[in-house]
Amino acid sequence: MRTATLFLRSLLFTIVMVVATVVWACICFLAAPFPYNTRFFITSRWNVFIIWCAKVICGIRYEVRGYENLPDGPAILLSKHQSACETIFMLPNMKRPLVYVFKKEILYIPFFGWGMALLRMIPIDRKQGKNAFAQVVRHGKRRLADGQWIIMFPEGTRIPVGQKGKYKSGGTRLAIETGAVVVPIAHNSGECWPKNSFIKRPGLITVSIGKPISPENHTPDSLMQEVENWIESEMRVVSPHAY
Repeated sequence: MRTATLFLRSLLFTIVMVVATVVWACICFLAAPFPYNTRFFITSRWNVFIIWCAKVICGIRYEVRGYENLPDGPAILLSKHQSACETIFMLPNMKRPLVYVFKKEILYIPFFGWGMALLRMIPIDRKQGKNAFAQVVRHGKRRLADGQWIIMFPEGTRIPVGQKGKYKSGGTRLAIETGAVVVPIAHNSGECWPKNSFIKRPGLITVSIGKPISPENHTPDSLMQEVENWIESEMRVVSPHAY
């Protein structure tokens, strides 16, 4: 596809996304008095709309493999992180409401952050060190008990296609503390929505969900090693040309 066409499509998509964010944030404020599941549903319609716009405007499509692997009980989803795309897609497309663990500065982003603040997410202050993780455990136990799932990105930041970041054990430490299974997720979203790129490219994003892994008889590091091995192996299946 010609560069000019990609630019114009990406520009239109960005404009639509910004306008939709402002509108949805206002709707979320109005929905604040409603029960949490209602608020979550209303908020996640923004994600559904953006996913639809990405398909119609930019030609970005999705397929999900292994959806049947998602468990019925408490779970912590540990996902590859390549772009903003997966954070948008995951929220409305899992079996249970998701709780994201993210740096608290995101809450200060106009409209988007304000809308996020109305949900039961877990913002953390990285400057707090061990106290920050204690906060994650405290809130994480409560969220899991309420029937929500927690999603974390063990690489910590978005990693370019074909590369691997250092997998941090925060998610597996939380699994051991709570007894929840971990579910590894691989995807190739960075091929269509690259890190720090204005241009969005048409294509098929494959989201592959692995089988749940019990934290029993694991240390945080050994459990994370199993998660990392599965994700990085699966990346060679969903994105073979990049690896």
